[in-house]
Amino acid sequence: MRTVTLTDVFTHPIAQKYLKRSGLAHAIATAYYAYHLALRYGVNPDLATKAALLHDIGHYTWYKNGQWDYEQYKQNDIHAIKGAERAHKLLIHLGEHPQNAKEIALAILLHTDSYLPEGELKRNPLQAIVKWADEADEEPGGRHHYRTISDDLALKKIRQLDELVSRQLGKEQLGDIV
Repeated sequence: MRTVTLTDVFTHPIAQKYLKRSGLAHAIATAYYAYHLALRYGVNPDLATKAALLHDIGHYTWYKNGQWDYEQYKQNDIHAIKGAERAHKLLIHLGEHPQNAKEIALAILLHTDSYLPEGELKRNPLQAIVKWADEADEEPGGRHHYRTISDDLALKKIRQLDELVSRQLGKEQLGDIV
């Protein structure tokens, strides 16, 4: 049973602030990729879509002389750390089950290894899906963060994705009964 929907998350003022800062079109596209990957790999699509939607809410904009400095961002960014904390706090505030909020936050924390020391990181399936979904929508030079989408279309797409997730979870629950 879902207590917090994607629409609940998306329409919250904190989510709106940080989703728009980090790229709303990218966040929604990543959530759709995560939905399809979750179905393919047997991962909870509710957790996958929430983590993917919120995966970049820790972004800080790095500017030098009034221009976006992608290299400075690549060298100094810790957005996954900040984003995991913001997402966890938001989800708990909205009433998400604490264990789900933790799993989502950890998937956000581990969606990139740009801030981690060199080496191999073992991700669980949810964490891997959020990473793959992000990579599927990535564009060179961080351009994916600058694609635009109207607020109305964004909300429409979130509601459609919410419906897909609800239907899928309903099928899974029906399968458990039968």
